[in-house]
Amino acid sequence: MTEQLPQESNEQDRHIKGVIEALLFVNEKPVTLEQIKQVLETLNAAEIKGAIQSLSTEYEQRQSGMKIVEIAGGYQMLSNPGYVRYIRDFYKTKHKEKLSKPALETLAIIAYKQPVTRTDVELIRGVNSDGVIAHLLTKELVKPVGRKDVPGRPFLYGTTRQFLEYFGLKSLEDLPALAEFPNLTAPAQEDNDDGQTPVAPTAEEQTAPQEEGQAEAVAQAQVSADALTAQTPGQLDENNA
Repeated sequence: MTEQLPQESNEQDRHIKGVIEALLFVNEKPVTLEQIKQVLETLNAAEIKGAIQSLSTEYEQRQSGMKIVEIAGGYQMLSNPGYVRYIRDFYKTKHKEKLSKPALETLAIIAYKQPVTRTDVELIRGVNSDGVIAHLLTKELVKPVGRKDVPGRPFLYGTTRQFLEYFGLKSLEDLPALAEFPNLTAPAQEDNDDGQTPVAPTAEEQTAPQEEGQAEAVAQAQVSADALTAQTPGQLDENNA
């Protein structure tokens, strides 16, 4: 067997990393190891992952304007957050608007309590959430994941891969600890028998402590969503959610 010279090995490594770099650069979505393997057929997943890690280390060592991040089961090339102000200055524009407060509240509730029905969300928020959920469905941040086994069989909602990409998460396990938001762990109340949106409780039907607890739950839903958006700049422009 012919022994591979160090120079040849180095050239091959540079070529492999160059191919991977090009694939990540031209893709707007995370690229999986399997997708890369379809191009670099002679390499296995471990070798490809090692090349990605080596490339990522090179970026860090030379303080590159780009970085490679593992997101939603794949790898994506993103701008280095350390240079974001220069990017903003270059484009002379403000950072894109984040999701609106109602959308963040709703999304946080779904993320932490999934699978949940629309009524579950409304019982926590205290307001009708039809429009907000419809908007999140349009943006593919949430999706129907089944139906609840109660009269009316309302849809159950959960988060999507797009949700992970939007917040820069590898998986739902990377969400901030739920223990930090105790009111969001309370069991959801059952849906109405007809599966319709419940009428908001009157002042006589809801005690002051309940109102305070609900307000705190909504506030905590907002805090949890804000914590997520602080991790990675949003990729969606939300002005009217």
